[in-house]
Amino acid sequence: MRYIISVIDTMTRSPHSPEEIAAIDAINEEMVQHGYRVLAAGIDSPEKAEVFDYRTGSSSVTSGPLVKSPEFFSGIWIVDVPNESVARELAEKGSRACNRKVELRPLLG
Repeated sequence: MRYIISVIDTMTRSPHSPEEIAAIDAINEEMVQHGYRVLAAGIDSPEKAEVFDYRTGSSSVTSGPLVKSPEFFSGIWIVDVPNESVARELAEKGSRACNRKVELRPLLG
């Protein structure tokens, strides 16, 4: 079963402390050792986003995020785990390591 764990951040949060970085490295290593981690990546600030819309045949490109919000996704883990219980456990550990909220969602397909 594949899941995405999205790290939720705010523009007012401080960068990760050295202790948080060590904890994030440790959970990444744990995910790799168990064969759960498919992908881990940080995501740049929403200020760097662009939204492309070519559905009508004409081009539309707007600067900034699709949704303006005080919270945004600042990183993701994509994991492949045996069951939802393991995914929930990794989400809890990820939240603790990052000192951030995380969102857990199943991937379809």
